[in-house]
Amino acid sequence: MGGLLAKLKIDGFILAILITVLIATLIPASGAAVRPVDDLVTVAIGLLFFLYGARIHPRDALAGLAHWRLHVTILAFTFIAFPLVGEAIRLLPAAVFDRSLYAGVLFLCLVPSTVQSSIAFTSIAGGNVPGAIVSASASNLLGVFVTPLLVFALMSSSGEVHFHGSAVIDILLQLLLPFVVGQLVRPWLGEWISRNAGTLKYVDRGSIVLVVYSAFSAGVREGIWHTVSWVSVLELVVLAVVLVTLMLWLTHFVAGRLGFDRADSIAIQFCGTKKSLATGLPMAAVLFAGQPVGLIVLPLMVFHQVQLMMCAWLAGRYARELPVHIEDNPA
Repeated sequence: MGGLLAKLKIDGFILAILITVLIATLIPASGAAVRPVDDLVTVAIGLLFFLYGARIHPRDALAGLAHWRLHVTILAFTFIAFPLVGEAIRLLPAAVFDRSLYAGVLFLCLVPSTVQSSIAFTSIAGGNVPGAIVSASASNLLGVFVTPLLVFALMSSSGEVHFHGSAVIDILLQLLLPFVVGQLVRPWLGEWISRNAGTLKYVDRGSIVLVVYSAFSAGVREGIWHTVSWVSVLELVVLAVVLVTLMLWLTHFVAGRLGFDRADSIAIQFCGTKKSLATGLPMAAVLFAGQPVGLIVLPLMVFHQVQLMMCAWLAGRYARELPVHIEDNPA
């Protein structure tokens, strides 16, 4: 099955998410099943952020600070430029964009960068891989703290979503506490986690799939597919394509103006334009508990797939520009 998906260039994880959305649409958690599913999601999110904490060595985010301009530039795109673009999208007329999806579009602009795909595309394209590793790791490390702050600052004040005081406690207990505990036990578990990274990958992905099922089950109970038409979904795809294109151009343009070389510019492009589905979905489940989470995570899911396809094409183009001896050694 995995070989067939690879030949068809289908991301198995994305396929699992799409199948989960279909299952949630046809067989949503309802009635007595809602509470057990919600409790299971709470445990899964805690486990997910515990593993994040146990995996990320604080030294990884602090190492390489001699190249601080690269890291600051990437983080500025992730946590400053993207939120500003998200705020600008608010100005689009309702005739070209379904306003019920705007909160989700703004949220996707606030989450941290991806780690694996940012590093992988940087490597394929012949970019600064060590720089990508440090910046992507720092983005996820800081995102645990920065993204909730940005959400409170930009989304609650705008009236897009409403927060209760308990949301702060939920963030502390479900996101930050497991993450900090993971950091504390890393000296004892870090090596075991590294050895079992392949198996634990399914724990990560299983947790996210569970979050998707819970979110879209709630969406179905709230009538999400009566709120969002297929036309709106297509508009969302177009918006995602435009947004990725804009950020790829902007990161390339700014990197050139700041005097970065080719390798650094590539790292800035692939780390500065990505948004993490793996981190964003569980964060949304906590930050927007009791609200239409399905509507909020839909733009992030669409954007994630679009960014993978467009960045894969761009990385391949860059790879073809490399001398043969470099292209044959992507590491």
